[in-house]
Amino acid sequence: MRDTASGPRVLLKRLRELMQEPLEPQERLDRIVRDIAANMVAEVCSLYVLRADSVLELYATEGLNPKAVHLAQLRLGEGLVGTIAASARPLNLSNAQEHPAFAYLPETGEEIYNSFLGVPVLRAGRTLGVLVVQNKTMRHYRDDEVEALETTAMVIAEMIATGDLARLTRPGLELDLRRPVSFTGLSFNEGVGLGHVVLHEPRIVVTNLFNEDSDEEIKRLDASLGSLRLSIDDMLERREVAFEGEHRQVLEAYRMFANDSGWVRRLEEAIRNGLTAEAAVEKVQSDMRARMLHMTDPYLRERMSDFDDLANRLLRQLMGRGPDDVAASLPKDAIIVARSMGAAELLDYPRDKLRGLVLEDGAATSHVVIVARAMGIPVAGQMRGAVSMAENGDAIIVDGEEGAIHLRPQPDLEAAYAEKVRFRARRQEVYRELRKKPSVTKDGVQVDLLMNAGLAVDLPQLAEAGAAGIGLFRTELQFMVASTFPRAEAQERLYRDVLDAARGKPVTFRTIDIGGDKVLPYFKDTIQEENPALGWRAIRLTLDRPGLLRTQIRALLKACGGRELKLMLPMVTELGEIAQAREIIDREVRHLSRFAHHLPTSLKLGAMLEVPSLLFQLDELMKAVDFVSVGSNDLFQFVMAVDRGNTQLSDRFDALSTPFLRVLKQIADAGVRNQTPVTLCGELAGKPISAMALIGLGYRSISMSPASIGPVKAMLTELPLAELETFFDDNLMAPVQGLPMRALLQAFADDRSIPL
Repeated sequence: MRDTASGPRVLLKRLRELMQEPLEPQERLDRIVRDIAANMVAEVCSLYVLRADSVLELYATEGLNPKAVHLAQLRLGEGLVGTIAASARPLNLSNAQEHPAFAYLPETGEEIYNSFLGVPVLRAGRTLGVLVVQNKTMRHYRDDEVEALETTAMVIAEMIATGDLARLTRPGLELDLRRPVSFTGLSFNEGVGLGHVVLHEPRIVVTNLFNEDSDEEIKRLDASLGSLRLSIDDMLERREVAFEGEHRQVLEAYRMFANDSGWVRRLEEAIRNGLTAEAAVEKVQSDMRARMLHMTDPYLRERMSDFDDLANRLLRQLMGRGPDDVAASLPKDAIIVARSMGAAELLDYPRDKLRGLVLEDGAATSHVVIVARAMGIPVAGQMRGAVSMAENGDAIIVDGEEGAIHLRPQPDLEAAYAEKVRFRARRQEVYRELRKKPSVTKDGVQVDLLMNAGLAVDLPQLAEAGAAGIGLFRTELQFMVASTFPRAEAQERLYRDVLDAARGKPVTFRTIDIGGDKVLPYFKDTIQEENPALGWRAIRLTLDRPGLLRTQIRALLKACGGRELKLMLPMVTELGEIAQAREIIDREVRHLSRFAHHLPTSLKLGAMLEVPSLLFQLDELMKAVDFVSVGSNDLFQFVMAVDRGNTQLSDRFDALSTPFLRVLKQIADAGVRNQTPVTLCGELAGKPISAMALIGLGYRSISMSPASIGPVKAMLTELPLAELETFFDDNLMAPVQGLPMRALLQAFADDRSIPL
């Protein structure tokens, strides 16, 4: 009986030798197709490569007219070759000329051949070309021959990806892999970034393709699969992630794939055909991705990204690579491209090298976007397909103003954006000149423009932005970037550094706000929740785990010795929570007094107004605290019943709608009525048009990302506040009809040349 695997193994061994020889690209391709034809007893073997203009060009052939090389062409979808490229599926025909897609190319002399086997040349599920064998006799190629040709196609895909074939491309033409491509999605943070792609979950480039010992490679695969399965089981059992809902579905999908016998069998088959374990994963991943791309079932298409992530995890297991490797070798102008990521993951990257962030998913109010905004980098989201089209090191432009990205841009486009960056830099100069000017409206009303912060790296921006103080210091970011709970001494040191950097300007510290989508991997008490955003988080969690809150309060009291401490409680739902927190604070004050510690000169306790229940006890709330801060992101989410992380709803409702502005007006009026200071520190404060609305509603203190202070101040100094207040008197409580409020506000600004 013939060993059907011996043919592929012999072929791969020959290809390995060819790849190591010092050959010119064309000679290497010519010898590859010659060896494939000989191994498969085929009279023809041809390679077509996909160009950027969607044309498949004949790059090498054995058996057809050699003069047709680089002249014979088929458009994507044209002929059998074009059909294979368009569908990313092989074709195995005993009589090719009877197929409805058959197209005759007279320059090739292929009319005398009947049997036809063609496979796509795939990389990460993306078609780069087509590899074909043909015979005069009518025959159906065996499964092992199909497998051998697909494996060979993977080797050629790596040649294309590494740029080996670029020298064979005629002047003025580009291969599809290097094709410029643009995506349009949503703007999550303004700004323009020019740089080079860093894939957050990078595709591993497999360089060791051919194995010496199949049995040894299968052992390596088994060991890595075992480690992978254990890590997934561990994440589910120990609850190290917020794994309810969508998170749990992803992990369950990972577990399903990791234990799928069909997947493992295909990996083992590829190894027995001569590939290394990692090359087998690359091949099977690419084949499956190509098949899933053409499925119509949306659920199965969504699972494609789960499979990609799992395969990449397995590749990293096999190649012994940790997640820190990419961050350590970042280019100086890195633009992170990711399907999605957490805020802590973004903070792992060195800020001085980041020029932008591209997300396939996400929403403008997701925490990673908020952190990116605080870091002052442009963010473009909803860029579906960007990850699979991008390669590490590709040139890329992120247009955070238009919500667009440009991969591998043409020189003229790059030059235009470089000018745009220079223009923005000149505009930033104008904003810098405003730093020392009073923060007052055109008719002389003072408005405090504060900044949001959360880490020591944010502190220099206090002076650079000309902020009046820190309206929100997110203490949880220190916890999110640490591998264990920060010790009391580390917390105290950070809080003291913040106050020192503020140089007497006010700082409002928010107590630790974890839970929901802000998960600490080392926090073992994470619970299963149907809706984490409405669950055990923020003040609810810390009151149930008072040790966390006591440690933080003690660190804050000690750090603020001799200075004022402004402390804010997140996600307060009822006044009893404020009373409980005040008891914990008073107990810590008594403890430190007993040991003669230097205490704050004054302690002001505030509450974040994020939960709608407080809207029905506004006067009681104002009397129970020293100040109130409106968390407009969560308040909007809960008032409008819209999940701020849901990409289907991210643009559906407007925070400048009349109903929500009425809610904000009630809060501002309650503050004036009770002489309780009210600040707003959500994302509304950071856009000139919404900041203008807030000021018109009565807010005299708003907090935003440092990069937003300049544009908001430029608006503020040109704002005739008395006219805006009259505008709201006429429009806010009127029946909702006609133009939306955003359009009315824009017209108000345009009529008075207010820069928005």
